[in-house]
Amino acid sequence: MTDLRRENIDIEYKLMYTSTICKDVIAFANTEGGTIFVGVRDTGEVAGVEDPDDTMLRISSSLRDNIRPDIIPFIQIRSGNIERKNVIRITVSAGTGRPYYLADKGLKPSGVYVRTGSAAVPLSEEGIRKMIAESYGESFENRRSLEQDLTFRTFNNEMISRDIDISSDEKRKNLNLIDESGLYTNLALLLSDQCPVTIKAAVFNGTTKEHFQDRREFTGSVFDQIRNANEFIELLNRTRASVHGLLREDIRDYPEEAIREALLNMVVHRYYALSGSSIINVYDDRMEFISLGGLVDGLSMEAVFMGASLSRNPHMAALFYKMKLIESYGTGIPKIEALYKNCVKKPEFSSATGAFKAVLYNRNAFNEPHRLNDTEIPYDLTANSDSIRPAVSSYSMNKQIIMNEISTAGEITRKRAQELLGVGQTAAYNTLNRMVNDGLLKIIRAGRKTVYR
Repeated sequence: MTDLRRENIDIEYKLMYTSTICKDVIAFANTEGGTIFVGVRDTGEVAGVEDPDDTMLRISSSLRDNIRPDIIPFIQIRSGNIERKNVIRITVSAGTGRPYYLADKGLKPSGVYVRTGSAAVPLSEEGIRKMIAESYGESFENRRSLEQDLTFRTFNNEMISRDIDISSDEKRKNLNLIDESGLYTNLALLLSDQCPVTIKAAVFNGTTKEHFQDRREFTGSVFDQIRNANEFIELLNRTRASVHGLLREDIRDYPEEAIREALLNMVVHRYYALSGSSIINVYDDRMEFISLGGLVDGLSMEAVFMGASLSRNPHMAALFYKMKLIESYGTGIPKIEALYKNCVKKPEFSSATGAFKAVLYNRNAFNEPHRLNDTEIPYDLTANSDSIRPAVSSYSMNKQIIMNEISTAGEITRKRAQELLGVGQTAAYNTLNRMVNDGLLKIIRAGRKTVYR
């Protein structure tokens, strides 16, 4: 070993080993590297260590157990003599997995340190975010999540129902849920039960925001948010009937598939680095779906209408495609337009700095009124029944119907639920999946024909 210099930005002295050495190692790894000498006083006076082999073993074990991600590949621990005394030299290289942090503190200022002058100091939350962006690029979903204490009840149920295996680290890495160090990414954070972003929905009487009627906020995993937002909108999506002689035509205010596509696009393509909520505004004549982020750089509205797609969250889009929630890239807007092909008022799409808006118009508000004896019928006239019932059906009502069926038949499938509830495939699946998440049902056989009990 060479002669010692004074403590500075890349030199640190420790009289003896203590667990606090982890902070100094983290600080060096998160900055430009450095060297720690154990057995030297702060003044530079060499005191030595009594048992260098035992000290090196304790240091190595402490660094391995207390620092995340694994920092050992960037560490060299050697013993040598200075002034005929045993001194341990720990050489720390700048790590490639920054930010490194104390395992029991997490990615917080109390767990992340950098080297400033001759001291290890906590890094601010903003500094941690910038370091993550520098290490993992601008893509939000690729970055390491600041929150690592995550649960995935809803997501796991979704994957089980689709017979998709995510049990191994290799499979989770392939889906970009964990990084090379085995730590959760921001994509995993969005899919987790602790997802920090939300969807907010507001209902207004009339065609302006002057008369407010109702407000909801949907939290939890993005899958919970999609399901609950869709169910809420379904309650507002009335079926109206027009009768001309012996012919009757039932038309819902909004095509169910158009709502689904607008909702999925709002979730898949938003910019999650912005902390605000996605917004759904419901008026008498239209619904607005507003997501944060606007168009991805390099993509124009003209290209979007041609079917071009450049996803801001490609791993989320790939996962949704694998789950068959979206059919293929770039088809969402053309599909919505096709659903309004014969309508008077067409959907509108616009982009501004920081936001993208899709507007779906109420077909029954702009098309020729549907009347029976000159009276508009805001009811659901089912094809297999002569009864007239309100178009709005509650989750509690559907839940009771399904529980009654299970008490009789012992189990239920999505197709059977669809028949009993008189709803489409998506609405039946959403009801069953919500009952699973609420602990009322269990999936006893997954696959193409999932069975619930």
